[in-house]
Amino acid sequence: MIKMVGKNSTKLKNMKGITLLSLGIAAIFATAITSCNNQTSNNTMEVKKGITKAAFGNADGKEVFLYTLTNAKGTQVKISTYGGVVTSWVSADKNDKKSSIVLGFDSLSGYLAKPPYFGAIIGRYGNRIAKGKFKIDTTTYTLATNNGLNHLHGGNKGFDKVIWDATTENDSVPALKLSYLSKDGEEGYPGNLTVDVLYTLTDDDELKIEYNASTDKPTVINLTNHSYFNLTGDVTNTILNHQLQIDADNYTPVDTTLIPTGEISPVKNTPFDFTSATKIGLRIDSVKGGYDHNFVLNKKDSSLTKVATLTEETTGRKLEVFTMEPGLQFYSGNFLNGTIKTSDGKAINLHTGLCLETQHFPDSPNQPKFPSTLLVPGQKYHTVTVYKLSVNK
Repeated sequence: MIKMVGKNSTKLKNMKGITLLSLGIAAIFATAITSCNNQTSNNTMEVKKGITKAAFGNADGKEVFLYTLTNAKGTQVKISTYGGVVTSWVSADKNDKKSSIVLGFDSLSGYLAKPPYFGAIIGRYGNRIAKGKFKIDTTTYTLATNNGLNHLHGGNKGFDKVIWDATTENDSVPALKLSYLSKDGEEGYPGNLTVDVLYTLTDDDELKIEYNASTDKPTVINLTNHSYFNLTGDVTNTILNHQLQIDADNYTPVDTTLIPTGEISPVKNTPFDFTSATKIGLRIDSVKGGYDHNFVLNKKDSSLTKVATLTEETTGRKLEVFTMEPGLQFYSGNFLNGTIKTSDGKAINLHTGLCLETQHFPDSPNQPKFPSTLLVPGQKYHTVTVYKLSVNK
């Protein structure tokens, strides 16, 4: 200890006081920086359950907002009013490291560049309609052929590229209702279609998606969500080591343009057999172009039923899929080619994300043996899908 004597003692005391104050401020600042940068420390931080809203840019002359849903565990899902896109789903893995399990962007510009439907609500009709045509009674309707000879995911400007109206219950409830009026003739579809999609993040780490719609003219409808999952939380890893189980004994074979042939074929003794947990990469080379196929789920009714389980060993993450729908499109990210980059500059390469799209079957309006997708006035379209995330430690 320095003993202060003489006339300099007062000056030294003042200097010591300033030094101690500076050290204290520096220590507080250093602690704050450490806390912000240490993702694994978040478990000790206070979690505020609820929903928040932030500006996310402009599109089509309208303001776009980004909502953040947070549950009691601190899991967060972000959803944009542009396309109803799930931009991120951040959760902890078995090592308490937090990362997003879906592919997405930090800014609206990434979505305006038209990536392949990342995280979006798909409609009016998810998946393909052959040659962009279908008939209701005696009237033939013509749609955009935006996927070679066929119509895909609602057309040139489907629900993934429109601005949805948002409403919330209150700030403490992590739920977001998105609404959109698809006008008669939009993208060639008949009828004014009123659509509501309710996203809810539960404390059990379930993302529940509830779809409701009604029409004033007979039309077809097939709504789904197009999130690309990668349970490693790192786009530099592929999904080929993920294990997938689908409760489906049959699938719908497709032609060279990915339109179902009309057959319903057994998966047994084929590369499409995921009735037990199987590594995605094990047989993918036996499927020309990779997986992009509809699986005919074993469920016998429209009740909410578990239909698929996806797991990833290094993170311990498990994603279970529950749905009221009769089909599930498993897409293995076959058209991701590295030209699209994440917000931090990482290339999104082949098979770095997969989709598990709950649905009615592709081209159902032209396939009388498939479950009907017809919606008429007075009927209510209602379906629910739940993605439940958990961790095996």
